[in-house]
Amino acid sequence: MLHTREAWALACMGRPSGFRRATGQAADALSDAGRPDSEPYWIGYFDDAELAGVTGGRLLDMARSDPCSYADQAADHIRTALDRRGPEAGRGHALDWIGLAECAFLLGDVSSAAGYSRRAVEVASGLLSGRVRAQLAQLYPYTVGDGVPRAVTEVRAGIRTLLTT
Repeated sequence: MLHTREAWALACMGRPSGFRRATGQAADALSDAGRPDSEPYWIGYFDDAELAGVTGGRLLDMARSDPCSYADQAADHIRTALDRRGPEAGRGHALDWIGLAECAFLLGDVSSAAGYSRRAVEVASGLLSGRVRAQLAQLYPYTVGDGVPRAVTEVRAGIRTLLTT
């Protein structure tokens, strides 16, 4: 977990090689971890799914300034997180859908972005999470503009409803 925090900082500083090194160290440390009962109770949530989600999220951070280099990679990691943790993950599950939607918007795949955004709104509607709401607010600007498809307009209305309730 601490290696992922280092990776996060390196991603924010725009240092992709350092990010990859720290992420690799996180994966190594996770695979070397002992039995679940030998780890502190507060780290029990950190598993392969969480590592994939965190890695995807940090790649998404870098994709915002360089979509061509990082958005596909971010989407791949986020999909892995979605495959490994289901709706029972609550907030993490919602954040994964929001991140996947943003990746699709960055890649110009508006049709997929609308579908992922719709799923994010569905999942988020059952949660009371400030972080999920903040991420939806960050997704909202992608849905605004002239000539956006009807599906995106409908998603925008759903996001707006969640943000105002």
